[in-house]
Amino acid sequence: MIYTEELWHGYRRLNFKFEDREAIVVLPEKPCAERKWLLKTEYFGAFPGFEIEMLGQGFHLAYVKNITRWHHPEDDNVRARFCDFVSAEFNLAKKCMTVGMSCGGMLSVYFAAKYPRYVGAMYLDAPVMNLLSCPGGVGASTATLFEEFSRHTGKTLADLINYRNHPIDNLWPILENRIPVFMVSGDSDTTVPYEENGAHMVAYLRARGGDVTEIIKEGCAHHPHGLTDNAPLIAFAQQKYKTN
Repeated sequence: MIYTEELWHGYRRLNFKFEDREAIVVLPEKPCAERKWLLKTEYFGAFPGFEIEMLGQGFHLAYVKNITRWHHPEDDNVRARFCDFVSAEFNLAKKCMTVGMSCGGMLSVYFAAKYPRYVGAMYLDAPVMNLLSCPGGVGASTATLFEEFSRHTGKTLADLINYRNHPIDNLWPILENRIPVFMVSGDSDTTVPYEENGAHMVAYLRARGGDVTEIIKEGCAHHPHGLTDNAPLIAFAQQKYKTN
C-alpha cells in the first residue's frame, strides 16, 4: 500500500487508494488499549469535533469514498472489505464505531444491517431514515435533493411510495445484534425532520428493548451537526462501543 501523509488537526493523516477509491486513516498519538476506531461513512472532514476529541482519546479514524451519498449496495461490500483491511493493517479492533451524519447516517444503517459483525456502536446525527421525507420532500421536509437522488439511484418518487428498503426498514439487524446507537437531531430541522426520520428509529428500537441514547438540540436546524459538549458522546464511545 502506498501512503501519502499530511497533518489533519495536528494528527498524522494517511491518504491512499483502496480498491481504486480514495481512503483515509488518521492516527492518534497513542492508540488506546482496545484499539478502537471510528469509521466516518460520508462527508469526511465535516463537523469533525467529536472525531478530533476521540483521536485524543486514542481512537483511529478511517474513511473510504462512496459511489454516492444516496447508497449504492456495492458501497456496503467495499466498506466491509475496508474494515477487514484497516483492522489488519493497523492492528485495530474487528468492529468499528460508525459516525454517520445526515446521508452518512443512512449509510451507517444500511451497512450495519448488512454487515453487523463489523459494527460495535453507531453515532447517527440527523440521519436520513425515510427517503420520502428526504430527499423526496414529502411531508414536513423542505428538501430539494430528489433530482440528485434519482440520478444516482434511478428511482422515481412513485417508486418510493411502495418501496420497502428505506433505512427505517433496516433496523431489525441492529436490534438483533444489540448494536448501541447514539442519535443527535435538531428539533427545528426542516431538511431531515426529526419526526419523519430519527424519531421513528428511536421509537422502534426502544419499543423492542434496543440500546439507544438520544439528544435533541433545541432550536437547531439540520446544521450544525455535533454537540457543543461531546462528553455524553465520548462516554458512549468509551462504554457502549464493544470491539467484539
